[in-house]
Amino acid sequence: MFPLEEIANRTCSGYRTQHPHAILYNILSGREIGYLDNKLKGNATAHNCHCGQRRTVCLKDPKATGQVASGVLEKTVCFVRSLPSFGQLPSQDQSLLLIHCWVPLLVLGLAQEKIVFEVTDVPNSSILRQILLGPGLTGKEADQPTLAGVHKLRSCLHQLWNLDLSPKEYAYLKGAWLFNPAVQGLSASLSVEGLQQEAQRALREAVHLLHPEDPARLSHVLLAASSIQAVSHGMVTELFFKPVIGNTNMLHLLTDMLFVQ
Repeated sequence: MFPLEEIANRTCSGYRTQHPHAILYNILSGREIGYLDNKLKGNATAHNCHCGQRRTVCLKDPKATGQVASGVLEKTVCFVRSLPSFGQLPSQDQSLLLIHCWVPLLVLGLAQEKIVFEVTDVPNSSILRQILLGPGLTGKEADQPTLAGVHKLRSCLHQLWNLDLSPKEYAYLKGAWLFNPAVQGLSASLSVEGLQQEAQRALREAVHLLHPEDPARLSHVLLAASSIQAVSHGMVTELFFKPVIGNTNMLHLLTDMLFVQ
């Protein structure tokens, strides 16, 4: 149903609403490693300041970086569509699965392609306003990229880079994220659960074959992957794709990409 080589040998391998029963949540809890970009952290005082962490940021080169991120997203959707087991699921299930996991898959793609990016302060961003509003921020304002949110994303990327994952490890991690039977509204949840179990098994076997001398390798891989749950869907959309798609609905765009002929 989910052969070991199926998702590793795709020719187009690319690369919060989260769910408590997903494999990557239950095996290990995500804890971030403090990898902070020198261009952002400044001095130690600024780094430890909660006000600084709330600073609203944007891409330093939004057009170029947005295009790169869009390319990774296209490869991600191409990878998903190339899986026969995914294509055999009902169309509604396909859409639900992609909508709920596109950010983890994108982060894995950014890591796999070694994508780096720079951010800068948003002009006229008021730290005082953010502090005063705090919990009263609207949903749209809460999704605005902050320094803290960027640190979380970069932490995930650094953890994955430090492991130097193989294409097979990336592919099976994507499968484990994609086939999440806990997504609400699935009509074929049992099939999805079976596919997730196959992805888990394939990942374990690949890690063992590639790193037989490192019994802790799988735990490290899962820990790094589980940290992706801390990355906000809204933040990723606003940071990477808002400069490219404007007011286009991201979820509608994903659905169109998935089912385009």
